[in-house]
Amino acid sequence: MNRQRIFIFLGLMLLLACKSTALPLPQSEKLSPAKVKDIAARIDRRHGDLSSEMRRRILETVVRSIDNMVFIEGGEFEMGDFGIPCEYDPSDMCEWPCGLAPEEMCPITMFTDDDHLHKVRLSSFYLSRYHTTLGDFDLFRSSHGKELFDKELRKREDLKERFDPNKPAHTKEWQEVKEYCLWLGELSGYPVDLPTEAQWEYAARNRGKYVWYPTDNGNLEFGRNFPPRFVGPIARPFPVGSFPPNPLGIYDLAGNAQEWVNDWYDENYYPNSSKDNPNGPDKGDKKVSRGTPPHETPWSTAHSVLRRGIAPIQDFYYPSLSFRCSLQTDSRLE
Repeated sequence: MNRQRIFIFLGLMLLLACKSTALPLPQSEKLSPAKVKDIAARIDRRHGDLSSEMRRRILETVVRSIDNMVFIEGGEFEMGDFGIPCEYDPSDMCEWPCGLAPEEMCPITMFTDDDHLHKVRLSSFYLSRYHTTLGDFDLFRSSHGKELFDKELRKREDLKERFDPNKPAHTKEWQEVKEYCLWLGELSGYPVDLPTEAQWEYAARNRGKYVWYPTDNGNLEFGRNFPPRFVGPIARPFPVGSFPPNPLGIYDLAGNAQEWVNDWYDENYYPNSSKDNPNGPDKGDKKVSRGTPPHETPWSTAHSVLRRGIAPIQDFYYPSLSFRCSLQTDSRLE
């Protein structure tokens, strides 16, 4: 009887061992095979109740997410509305300040919460080159036992394009977005989180340069470096990476989706911002969003300095309210 129990125990241990090593290891641009193997082991421990196919997809998502992180060297810049020529052509922008007198410069945005120019000094960090995709966000939710949102709508043929898994993730709650990035961090072993507002603007402005539009050349050229002005009856996001990235290699910083960042929102925060690695106010009733959705007038809202405060819980999952994660380390991955 004891021998039979030993055989059963050894059989179970063998099955568990096979299960924990069954995941094929994907190739990584940044991570060594040993690092990828560690991630696979973490996924086994965290999600051992999921099927091997689900765990394989999670492994591929985590490794790809780390590979998509772009290292951005830190530095000092002047954050906020630095001004724009009162008369300008967004398709043919001059280099700031265009040799103009102060009285010939106007505010970039119509809002006052970004008017206070202030020096900010950032440590180096990583930022994802893409928005989190709907497919990856769906996988995260499914792995935590959550049903797909808009499940019935997804069955409609006329809405198939809206739920393309390569489009930016639809989001509703800031906390769920935050948890997605922390989940990547838990499984990868790296400090993944949402970017701060200052990090987002620094990246959008090509390491803090005086860039009005966060495109490859600082201009708006519809259909080439920015979504076409009108696409069907309703302007919807495109698959991530459909247009050229900015000079740092970051895609879709304007025109494809509005983005959550980590900070609480306070319209009077800028005059009170800390200089080194600001994280925003300690509390609030709104969260900061950056970037712009495709249905807005880009000349007035696609600017690299525009900031907004939005409720941390929205009414439903918006196709044009998305996010991207960051890796909060000033050291390059090895």
